[in-house]
Amino acid sequence: MRQLSDKKKTVQQWRGLEKKLVDSAELLSMSVSDVALQTELTKELDELASQIDELEFRLAFSGQYDARDAIITIHAGAGGTESQDWAEMLMRMYLRWAERRRFKTEVLDTSPGDEAGIKKTVIAVKGEYALGYLKSEHGVHRLVRLSPFDSDHARHTSFALVEVMPEAESDIEVNIKPEDIKIETFRSSGPGGQHMQKTSSAVRITHLPTGTVVSCQSERSQHMNKDYAFKILRARLLELEIEKQAAEKAKMKGKRIDAGWGNQIRSYVLHPYRMVKDHRTDYETSNTEAVLGGELDGFINAYLRSIMGKRE
Repeated sequence: MRQLSDKKKTVQQWRGLEKKLVDSAELLSMSVSDVALQTELTKELDELASQIDELEFRLAFSGQYDARDAIITIHAGAGGTESQDWAEMLMRMYLRWAERRRFKTEVLDTSPGDEAGIKKTVIAVKGEYALGYLKSEHGVHRLVRLSPFDSDHARHTSFALVEVMPEAESDIEVNIKPEDIKIETFRSSGPGGQHMQKTSSAVRITHLPTGTVVSCQSERSQHMNKDYAFKILRARLLELEIEKQAAEKAKMKGKRIDAGWGNQIRSYVLHPYRMVKDHRTDYETSNTEAVLGGELDGFINAYLRSIMGKRE
């Protein structure tokens, strides 16, 4: 019903714009000698063109789950402290981007790094078409900079994997049978004080049929960690189902699906020059500070426009 309502709303918007354009065009042809009216109608046409451009852009949200909330998982790549610090930089970047859009965020789980940064984090992002926007970020992100952790201040290249999944809306979508899961508790690692060291508040859930393992240790309460872990598990199982369907479609087309890390989708270069470049769209900017501060709309919009009309 919600999908039907959304489609009706979209049709009404297009029909409304069509009528306004026809009316404005007729008035414009009749106002040859009326300069003031021509100026006013030209301004109105410009506004209509802007509205049409916005509606055309929404066509990029053609995926089955694009209207949903998203769950972002960031994994530090090989490279120890360097990559772990890079993963934390990406975490801040997405939190700030979401804040700019007034999306709600919730850090579901974070594994601290050995010396600095994080090994992994899971973030829930809630907002209109959150997944539709953030699907552009799925892939490997590469950082090139002078290392703040190297005594020689040498240039280092770090990698981090960003996964973006739709949040499962109900248990019906991902039927998790009690006999298919194994729940374990363990002591939380990393900072957290005496409470987290003495109690087994962290939760690990294993989905036996798929071998999927998720854990959560960010909260002091075992109950909350368990709830968050199940939330992550449902999203991950839904993602597996989506990948399975995509693989079947690709198999029918004769294409090979690479499920590995693959090549980076975007490079963030801070030395010897400053540049952030998306390798899929060639969109780039030298304002690296703004990008790392959450100004991602240029990259997201370029990616969404590049996939318009393509089936996902």
